[in-house]
Amino acid sequence: MAEFLFALVTLGVFFALAMNRAGLTAWAIAVALFTLSLQMGLGHGSLHWPVFNVWALLGWLVAGALFAASYPKVKRKYFAEPAYRALKGAMPAISETEREALEAGTVGWDAELFSGTPNWSKLRRVPPVTLTGEERAFLDGPTVELCKRLKDWRIRHELRDVPDDIWRFVRENGFLGMLISKEHGGLGFSAQAQSLVLGKISSRSADGVTIVMVPNSLGPGELIEKYGTDAQKKHFLPRLARGEEIPCFALTGPFSGSDAASMRDIGVVTREEHEGKDTFGIRLTWDKRYITLAPKATLLGLAFRLLDPDNHLGRGEDVGITLALIPTDHPGVEIGRRHLPGGAAFPNGPTRGRDVFIPMDWIIGGAERAGQGWRMLMECLAAGRSISLPATSAAAAKSLLRTSTAYARIRKQFNLPIGFMEGVEEPLARLVENAYALEAARAVTASIVSAGEKPAVLSALLKYVSTDRMRQSVNDALDIHGGRGICDGPSNYIQGAYQMVPVGITVEGANILTRTLIAFAQGALRSHPYLFTEIEALQDQDRERGFKTFARTFDNHVAFTVSNAAGALFHNLTFGAFASAPTNAGPASRWWKQLSRASRSFALVADLTVALLGGGLKVKQKITGRMADALAELYLLSTLLKRFDDDGRPRSDLKLVDYCAQNCLYRFDLALRGVLDNFPVRPAAWTMRPLVFPLGSWRRPASDRAGKEIVRAALEPGDFRDRLTREVYTTDDPADRVGILEHTLRKVVANEEADRKLERAIRKGEVKRYHDRDWIAEAEAKGVLTAEEARALAEQRDLVARVIAVDDFDPSEIVRLDRGEAQGEGAAKAPPSSPRSEPPEHIAAE
Repeated sequence: MAEFLFALVTLGVFFALAMNRAGLTAWAIAVALFTLSLQMGLGHGSLHWPVFNVWALLGWLVAGALFAASYPKVKRKYFAEPAYRALKGAMPAISETEREALEAGTVGWDAELFSGTPNWSKLRRVPPVTLTGEERAFLDGPTVELCKRLKDWRIRHELRDVPDDIWRFVRENGFLGMLISKEHGGLGFSAQAQSLVLGKISSRSADGVTIVMVPNSLGPGELIEKYGTDAQKKHFLPRLARGEEIPCFALTGPFSGSDAASMRDIGVVTREEHEGKDTFGIRLTWDKRYITLAPKATLLGLAFRLLDPDNHLGRGEDVGITLALIPTDHPGVEIGRRHLPGGAAFPNGPTRGRDVFIPMDWIIGGAERAGQGWRMLMECLAAGRSISLPATSAAAAKSLLRTSTAYARIRKQFNLPIGFMEGVEEPLARLVENAYALEAARAVTASIVSAGEKPAVLSALLKYVSTDRMRQSVNDALDIHGGRGICDGPSNYIQGAYQMVPVGITVEGANILTRTLIAFAQGALRSHPYLFTEIEALQDQDRERGFKTFARTFDNHVAFTVSNAAGALFHNLTFGAFASAPTNAGPASRWWKQLSRASRSFALVADLTVALLGGGLKVKQKITGRMADALAELYLLSTLLKRFDDDGRPRSDLKLVDYCAQNCLYRFDLALRGVLDNFPVRPAAWTMRPLVFPLGSWRRPASDRAGKEIVRAALEPGDFRDRLTREVYTTDDPADRVGILEHTLRKVVANEEADRKLERAIRKGEVKRYHDRDWIAEAEAKGVLTAEEARALAEQRDLVARVIAVDDFDPSEIVRLDRGEAQGEGAAKAPPSSPRSEPPEHIAAE
């Protein structure tokens, strides 16, 4: 017993030293005391004079070595310098564009997750969803009115465009100036308000929200507000806010998609005549595509590489990526043709120009901002990517949940609402989870941006996660609706979202790129407490200065790694029982502890992944993708736990929190297992596995029973369902394609008892249900139903028939273009037949 207690205390002391990042001196003292205790027989329950043996010799040698290693000169010669030499060529080099991207945003909660010891107060300090009175009035007033006016079928099919009356409404009500400050004529709304407005509109029309989203996202308005000259702000911002200018921003080209920094669009500094005057300016040639709002735009924001062969600006020949503002009616600007992304109707198309001269003061911010375009874009993207797509993705998940639960409760097969069938429960449970988790992540991230942060890592993470979950939700909704979902027409409320899913997946950094190269690969450099400083030190041209910085940081990094290794092992062996949780964590306390435990494991694996793969990190994209998935689950778990607190911890939501948390942790384990199973440095994988999974990977997804409970709750009209689908457009107008669902759902629930009486009579053969007879009237006549019940069920029968009906058309209604139109001016122009470095021939010819 004495031996066991001694071993237990010793392990506890060593774990405490490691987890608290004790210095070498403290370790040396601990080993010396341990050795002395063994010599004196403390571990055997009896004390005596020290006995010297081989184990005592080994202990004193280790203690002496640790004491020696704690001296700066020894540490430098035998540890820091070898590490510096070994890592100098192994760690990934950071290009100038990568450096600008890394320095563009801020770090916050992501750094806490990378640390392995999250500071809960930082997350809890993020405000809950808060709007000013003006913002709330706008959300409940003009935004709802816009939703009522948006007719999805008319936009998507009949016009293939957003109609003029909608453009006029958004202009007149300031929708295009939400981002612009009041000082310059805009609404000056918070990021949270913008997010909620965009979400509500998108729950009604994906095309409709796009014309509002783009002017309030990365583009001329934001760039001028933050970096423009006083003259540019005074001229353009009020016009943009009033909708007198429609902006677009051209970044992507045929040869620079995800690798936007490699653009071939060139501007050359020169002097030419402009408006009758000799003018210092830029001669531009560009070829851009996929530019949203370009066909309608009056103001073109353009990204290009600026060259100054005569060094007029004094910054060398290659000045760098630069941003300019060009009126679309400026001579030489080609714009107006359209793409059809996913068959959607929002305006999107190419723009080109060859040898177009613009004055130097058309650069955003003036000549002094020349060459700073990439940094400007990355700083705006770090915040902007947190708003638009997470808002529309969360709204899609919530809206699809609301329509799918209503349909699944109304629609019957085998005399049972299909939502009560286990096969349908499964996708419904995913819809519930996605709606709750995505809204939680959206709200927290928007609040972070509203507080002035630019969460570059979290925004990239949330972009790919939210759009991917949106895709899952759309597919699940289609599965639940069956033929009702795939037959397009005026009554179909899923097809618009389905068409837009690939667009969301692709824009603002395609998900494949964002997941594998940005979220973790750049996130680790940005959010790791020591890594970026070490790499900068390794790349410092002043070797002595670089080495001093490296040595100091490397010492802390080693302690960090040891701490996380010990912490991961300890918390995984004890199932997180001693992990930290916020004070007053309430009924979700165990999940906070599990989040803390998982963060330790993630920090350890992330640290060793970057350290061991070094420059190979960029090519090991399956590894980095899985690490991004693991980080995503930690972030989602963080935000849904915060949402539960912010919502006042409603008792009815606790089972949903349990369900989501269990699935988050299961997927987190899957991601880490995938990393360890495929880690290229196998000895490291063998070392990490017993630290991360000392007792095996035992976590499992939430049970079928738990899924059934949350689905049954979501199928009932009430507070739970309303909280899950808050801030999407809803109506119970039976003349509306979505309103008919809500209206009918309430009737179905209210008439349940009468419906059961009728079904029993039909099963017994007392009443016959065929199309050629009124079975409800027959049931009333036979006394099965009262007159009031019969009237209610007859009304319900007609409503249900409308809910499950699908649209059909005369063949002539489906054909849009006659043969003459197809062969005339409306025909699509074929793309160039082969890649080329110069603009296609038709540009020069035109």
